Amino acid sequence: MTLPPLLPRSPHGGPSSTAFSGLDFSVNCNPYGPNPALLEAVRNADHTHYPDPTYLGVRQTLADWHGVLPDMVAPSVGASDLLHRIARAFLPAGGKLLSLHAPFGELERAARLQRTEVMVVDELPTALPTEIRLVYVGQPHNPTGRSLSAGELQAVADACTQANALLILDLAYAPFVEVPIIHHPSTINLFSPGKAHGLVGARPAYAIAAPEVVARLENLAPAWHLPAGTAALLRKLPHAQEFLAQTLPQVRQDALALAAALARFGAVEHRGTPYLTLKVGEASTVARALLALGVKVRDCTSYGLPGHIRASTQGGQNDEILVKRMGEVLG
Repeated sequence: MTLPPLLPRSPHGGPSSTAFSGLDFSVNCNPYGPNPALLEAVRNADHTHYPDPTYLGVRQTLADWHGVLPDMVAPSVGASDLLHRIARAFLPAGGKLLSLHAPFGELERAARLQRTEVMVVDELPTALPTEIRLVYVGQPHNPTGRSLSAGELQAVADACTQANALLILDLAYAPFVEVPIIHHPSTINLFSPGKAHGLVGARPAYAIAAPEVVARLENLAPAWHLPAGTAALLRKLPHAQEFLAQTLPQVRQDALALAAALARFGAVEHRGTPYLTLKVGEASTVARALLALGVKVRDCTSYGLPGHIRASTQGGQNDEILVKRMGEVLG
């Protein structure tokens, strides 16, 4: 029997098994959350009974909101689960994953579990090699914040059609910035609304794709894979957008101020997202030194950027503490 390889967990920001009680700038999440309307939906959900195993109400609500059919919507607990299912469904032996810049760690790990190669490029080719089965684009990318134009997205999607591949558009941070989004027969649009609404712990996510793609993703999901609270959040989502209009302008303002303040320590890359990267030399050493001072940032070594850290705004006064601690570490 051939079993999948045993691989270490992908590195992420946020909590770990080691206790930490300081300020956490390693998670890219709206610091002014949670969205009270969505939190209320989670709390008021029926947790005493099994949910509808087809989640038809969730699919219909999200489909109406996006102007698609219900069988084009795949709800999920977190984008990570969807990415693992995508790899299992569409990365056959001998296939490859092509990623524009470093992929989200869970997708890379899912591809490795399938024993497939991950190719990282800084520019997408106009024609895809025949062995490419999946193409990954962060729109915007994490941690660089870079994004593609509508024309570039269309060209990549068309190239995927020609190569019999699928384009994964990771839209986790799209609500924070103005980036184009396209619906195309060869795209899997991946939404993670917990980031912008400050509810990552509820793990809401869903994909929009062609019905035959969604059918394969659903085929790999267990029964009742979406808890009642997460399902209720997703049904409420289209009617709870005012929170973003109220908070995201402040998040953008905070992030701009943080980027300007950190620029004195090194080169900053910031493109309107709540997060930014800062060139610091040896990222792991700087991250450890900051952690000892009660501040957590994301070491970008796993993204192929060992000289950079990523920090996401946590609001005015908290950001000032990060800048102060950075000065103590970097001088």
